[in-house]
Amino acid sequence: MKNDAQLQRDVMAELKWDNSIDASRIGVEVSDCVVTLSGHVDNYSQKWNAERAAQKVSGVKALAVEIDVNLPGSSKKSDTDIARTAENVLEWTSNFPRNHIKVMVENGWITLTGEIDYEYQRELAVSAVRNLMGVTGVSNQITVKPTLLVTSVKSDIEAALKRRALTDSGEILVTVHGGTVTLTGVVHSWSERDMVIDSVWNSAGVSDVNDNISIVN
Repeated sequence: MKNDAQLQRDVMAELKWDNSIDASRIGVEVSDCVVTLSGHVDNYSQKWNAERAAQKVSGVKALAVEIDVNLPGSSKKSDTDIARTAENVLEWTSNFPRNHIKVMVENGWITLTGEIDYEYQRELAVSAVRNLMGVTGVSNQITVKPTLLVTSVKSDIEAALKRRALTDSGEILVTVHGGTVTLTGVVHSWSERDMVIDSVWNSAGVSDVNDNISIVN
């Protein structure tokens, strides 16, 4: 099990490893394996990439993000311009039913709402607008329309987890209610947790996932 000092070194190294991140502007503190990122970056993409980089490090139990996005003058855009650009980008993305996603922008922060058919569309919508100039943050409030779950969805998910060897047998409990899947149990890294959740989202009919998984070293 890593101590806090080792975990801090590993997170800092991971940040430096990612060329899209200016690691010199991000501070890393660790207490009881809870990592806090702080500092100031020039765009939201760097903040998001820093979060993802920290989550990849083995031993991270939780992550607090206190990074501010301070846009340089050349990157600042009005909320109207950001909203118009975001709507155009989403319209150009053929994976979305037209007019199913609404865009709201306040102080550079984009909020996406609406209802779509699949989880991958929900994630793709955020990816489409995250790197736009002037964006300071993104809230994804898009929902997935529940579809009829086949009776074997629980066993299908459990079989997928076992097939992909994402975790030891019996460590993850899967319960299904309507389109909602609840996961409880333990994994041994943040990346393993993400893979488990991704596997569940790939199952037909899943509209929501309650993540009650604990990370233990």
